[in-house]
Amino acid sequence: MPESVDVVIRGASVYDGTGAPPRRADVALAGDRVASVGDASALHANLSLDASGLALAPGFVDVHTHDDFALVTRPEMDFKILGGVTTVVVGNCGLGASPWSVARGWAGAFAPEGTVLPEWDGFAGYFALLDREPASTNAAALVGHAVVRASAMGNERRAPDARELEAMRALVREGRDAGAVGFSTGLIYEPGRWADPAEVTALAAVFAGTGGLYATHMRDEGLGLLDSVRESIEVGRRAGVPVQISHHKASGSAAWGLVKESLRLIEAAQAEGLDVTADQYPYTAGSTGLFAIVRNGAFDGGPGGLGRISPDKVVIAASPGHPEWEGKTIVELGSLLGLEPQAAALRAVELCPATTAVLHSMSEDDVRTVMRHKSTMIGSDGIPSLPGKPHPRLWGTFARVLGRYARDLGLFPLAEAVHRMTGMAARKFGLRDRGVIRAGAFADLVVFDPARILDVGTYEDPNHPPVGVRDVFVNGARVVRDGAHTGARPGRALRRA
Repeated sequence: MPESVDVVIRGASVYDGTGAPPRRADVALAGDRVASVGDASALHANLSLDASGLALAPGFVDVHTHDDFALVTRPEMDFKILGGVTTVVVGNCGLGASPWSVARGWAGAFAPEGTVLPEWDGFAGYFALLDREPASTNAAALVGHAVVRASAMGNERRAPDARELEAMRALVREGRDAGAVGFSTGLIYEPGRWADPAEVTALAAVFAGTGGLYATHMRDEGLGLLDSVRESIEVGRRAGVPVQISHHKASGSAAWGLVKESLRLIEAAQAEGLDVTADQYPYTAGSTGLFAIVRNGAFDGGPGGLGRISPDKVVIAASPGHPEWEGKTIVELGSLLGLEPQAAALRAVELCPATTAVLHSMSEDDVRTVMRHKSTMIGSDGIPSLPGKPHPRLWGTFARVLGRYARDLGLFPLAEAVHRMTGMAARKFGLRDRGVIRAGAFADLVVFDPARILDVGTYEDPNHPPVGVRDVFVNGARVVRDGAHTGARPGRALRRA
């Protein structure tokens, strides 16, 4: 009588997440784990899938997301799972899910339109909610500095006093003890921009010795990029924690090319023995709240850290209540409102503070330079401002790396691309037994066609899943079958090991 397992995926080219070359093998699943990798011809399976000619990889780990609230209000997470993403890391850029009383104020911009949130108590309550009402993807969380600072001292433009700093440290400790995987900052945004390195270091140090990391949307991604990288590395050094530089790029044409120097700074830190890495989305446009573009003075090259960006390079992505603005540049919005472009942007923020925008501010050469570098893993940074016109990275990031950059342009082998978005990411963020295909690992898996996989969403029409993803499993449950969502929601809240 043959041994029985739940699922066998037969004959795939297995990319195991370590960066090793693929090998043809059968992969058997029992419960939520991989039971075996090799020859499964003697095994009886309740479900047997022929994957001949297809690739089998660990589920992709999206290390930079803003899905904190979408996990609750759009738990099917179709914009991620249909592209092979099985785990999202939330709480980036200093934002996050707790304290709830402050976090809910950002929900309008960082969650699908019409969001109504239940209340939770701290990260412990947030994780408990995800346990009770799971999403289709797993989720790990960072403690966001902006939410913590706003809770302790509002938008005060000064250093905290001793009482306020201890109040912030207590909130970070609550997240740490609940299982958060690290601490994040958004030093280009208010109130994070008012924090000095000493404050950031004191808060990041709460994670010292735990394996938790410091992830940062740096203070300046324009002409001040190199000083910002130095600051990030120094915070990690003094706090005693690993560093993750978020969406590594040079913003604004005057800063193009600086990534060569910023990569050398990362290399120098690694040579010292510091754990410094970065993530990247594979596009030349970014996306953020329109309020941030205005407040950073990007249209006139102000000192806010975004670099100078022409109003005709900024496009409204989503504006709840004003769908007629979506897809229009700030110049076109000005014509519609009868205002000069900067005045139109100000007016849009006044009328709808949750307005988000896409900004075309990067160089393709820089994107490729950063992507080739061994320090870079993949994160979408997508804003789930649905059903507007969000940046196409929300749906297509991982397929774009695999299809355009690995297969078509040959920046690196497919095995290396898979490693950047699976094993490398899981190891950095402390996701034990994930990001690899081996016996005993969690059965987060994606079956895709390496000849077809590609992002198909555009800036004008972004809300489309990529092509070439056939099947996705999360914790052993099939969530995508033949490219369609099954409705399953087997995701888990992943607490720091």
